[in-house]
Amino acid sequence: MLNKIRFLKEKFLEVEKEMLKPEVIANSKKYSELCKEYNDLEPISQAYDEYSKVLSVIDADTELLETETDNEMRSMLNDEIETSKKKLEELDEHIKILLLPKDDNDERNVIIEIRSGAGGEEASLFGGVLLRMYSMYADSKRWKVEILDTNETELGGVKEASLRIAGKGAYSKFKYESGVHRVQRVPETESSGRIHTSTATVAVLPEHEEVDVEINEKDLQIDVYRSGGAGGQHVNTTDSAVRITHIPTGIVVACQDERSQIKNREKAMSIMKSKLYDHYQMQIDQEYANNRRNQVGTGDRSERIRTYNYPQSRLTDHRINYTSYNLDSFLNGNLDDLIASLSVAEQKEKLERITL
Repeated sequence: MLNKIRFLKEKFLEVEKEMLKPEVIANSKKYSELCKEYNDLEPISQAYDEYSKVLSVIDADTELLETETDNEMRSMLNDEIETSKKKLEELDEHIKILLLPKDDNDERNVIIEIRSGAGGEEASLFGGVLLRMYSMYADSKRWKVEILDTNETELGGVKEASLRIAGKGAYSKFKYESGVHRVQRVPETESSGRIHTSTATVAVLPEHEEVDVEINEKDLQIDVYRSGGAGGQHVNTTDSAVRITHIPTGIVVACQDERSQIKNREKAMSIMKSKLYDHYQMQIDQEYANNRRNQVGTGDRSERIRTYNYPQSRLTDHRINYTSYNLDSFLNGNLDDLIASLSVAEQKEKLERITL
């Protein structure tokens, strides 16, 4: 491992030197590629420097011990060596995580689809809660949120919604949200005060702006219609909303965010490409997916991943046995602690697979 990070440290220095060349600075594409490589290698370079520093302290203290005769000084040196060795162990784990293969999609924008499940109107209301939670979390990161399409109910619920969140690293945070979300609460319309259980399903896709997916126009059914909200609110007087169906796979994409039919069609086609890419990629990875042990990752979309219990103000993520009794905070978009816990769990599972 030390040889590997030493090699990467040397590569980091080479990239740093290359970035200073005038001809590279003048080439925006090349400079951008080097900047990305520099940012990827910088944490490993810093870890190598720290690891080398701790090793030097251990070597120096060990050398002093060989000639030191004062008992008090020897005791101090031994304590410092033990502290440094513990630090090395921590750095070992940190470096192993840094060397784990990275998800190529982590830095991408993300497309999130929310669909109400079991529970009727209550499930739709919960879908609206999830839409608000994700939007607030994205706002806290100063990411751009675009509601691409919604199917609202009379009571303000959301039967279906798709949104695009644009920001560096958006997918790396939201990828853990794929799956079935369960809510337990007393509906406002329930006079007897009984707790109901409802569900909503979330699908998360990395946005692929340019993907190698061939789409035959003959395989597409394109419908245009007038966009609108619940109760006929915000209804356009022109057919600006677009729905595209990919007939061979049955994948449907709708977009009514823009007033222009042309812009809605462009957005819908972009999302269709991402969904087809994801569809074909899932087919390729199916054998691995059937045998994988990792239950964190992006998750199975049919798997119940989380429960939101209102009476107890409890949120439980079943994949990592994470429980918090501060539900309101999560629903207001404060997801960082949970996402960090999911990320750590995923990294640990990857390490376990590597060492097996």
